[in-house]
Amino acid sequence: MEVGHMQPLDYAALVLFFLVIIGIGFWSKRSIKSSEDFYVGGGKVPWWLSGISHHVSGYSGVVFVGYAGIAYAYGTSIYFWWAVNIALATSIGAVTIVPRWPRLRRALGIQSPTEYLQMRYNKAAQLIVAGSGIIVKLLDVGAKWASLGILLYGFTGLPIWLGIILGSMASMLYISIGGLIADLLTDFVQFLVTLTAGLILFFSVISHLGEYGYTFASILGALPQSHLTVFNAGRGQGSLSWTLLYFFVIFLSYNGGTWNLAARFISTENDRQAKKAAFLSSALYLVWPLVLFFPMWCGPILFPGWTQAQAEAGLYASLAHKFLPVGLVGLVLAAMFAQTMSMCNSDLNTVSAVITRDILSKIRPAILELKEKESLRLARIVTICFTVSTVVVGLLRDQLGGVTGIILTWFAALLGPTAIPLLFGMLPCFKHCDSTAAIASMIGGLGMFAATQMGLQLETDVALIAPLLVSFVIFVLVGLYNKYVSKKEVPAEVEHLMVRLGREK
Repeated sequence: MEVGHMQPLDYAALVLFFLVIIGIGFWSKRSIKSSEDFYVGGGKVPWWLSGISHHVSGYSGVVFVGYAGIAYAYGTSIYFWWAVNIALATSIGAVTIVPRWPRLRRALGIQSPTEYLQMRYNKAAQLIVAGSGIIVKLLDVGAKWASLGILLYGFTGLPIWLGIILGSMASMLYISIGGLIADLLTDFVQFLVTLTAGLILFFSVISHLGEYGYTFASILGALPQSHLTVFNAGRGQGSLSWTLLYFFVIFLSYNGGTWNLAARFISTENDRQAKKAAFLSSALYLVWPLVLFFPMWCGPILFPGWTQAQAEAGLYASLAHKFLPVGLVGLVLAAMFAQTMSMCNSDLNTVSAVITRDILSKIRPAILELKEKESLRLARIVTICFTVSTVVVGLLRDQLGGVTGIILTWFAALLGPTAIPLLFGMLPCFKHCDSTAAIASMIGGLGMFAATQMGLQLETDVALIAPLLVSFVIFVLVGLYNKYVSKKEVPAEVEHLMVRLGREK
């Protein structure tokens, strides 16, 4: 593996990238007058910007670290179980869940995805969902900071901890200053940087294939047959059963169970804008990963004999060093920083909203009545504190199973119990699922995850979905009990909310 060989021009490209995004943060500050501006952009974000931001916020350095290793070791299956799954899940969400997010903002004036839960269930349910979700995001964002550190090491040889600090501090700076507006604008810039760098590397690899005796048409045929399958054999990662079950994790995540992605839809003006944003993001997921993954799929031919762990640590850096001229290597590294920071900064902004509006406001209700300047100051302080906490997780990544382990084990397993009452609580067919259903489903799902971590042996695909499945079953069963056994009345405010969320605007 080639590490530590960037030239001064490459470093200049990376520094320029950081200066641009920090500059956007300061420029965006003038548009931020209130916490509503800070957290949801005043509800006036256009669909195309929301869609691009949703798409970019779904990537991170994990794609270039953990997923690079998977692409090297297993081939094309990752496109189907990851990218196609996301595209399908987001398209279905566009006509079921996504339009309800801006309707929810218009109906209740929410600024965080979990803010409506007190009215929908009760204060306890809101606090449990918010608290559990914050733990999930601590792990998720921490893993992404760690991936940045690994990428920086692969490109420059600099310590992993330094990449974690640089990426997190830059994100914290421009998000705490410019809020969602800065987040969305930097997402767009980061998309352009990533688009440019990704296409350059894609065509550079293709142009050098002749040196290895291959063409664009023949290179994939030279790979092992097992690398050219839609699904991997067995029941492990990338298998048919894994792909089908992982779809449900993806569906919950990309339609708002992952809070930063919900914020992209909440910030749009109306349901039609949110739908268009979701369909745009879905289309990009069908096309763009093919460009990103192609060089990784060629890895076993270009860099034979590596282990999956070696590919995780250095594949993308080695591709850039080998096939790109001086200056463009730094651009590729900037693009990978861009992808990761895009996802993380949107997390920082949204989690800050949840902490402020859903947790701190319960401890001190006067927070919701703060003047504009005071509410902005609090929002920025909370953003900084949460960022520091995620950095600690990133530094402790190895103790938590590494980058891929955190994302595919901890995050995937813990997402379901928090997302089910959040998303399904907006659907009329689940209106009989009350606070008991919400709390019991979360306890059951988290209990199942704890059991798998304490020794309960399950097949890989089943272990992935088990906490989500337990949560869903409990949520539905309690709702059915309320409807048909106890014949519990649905509160009038919940009935009214269901009506408002079902109306197109």
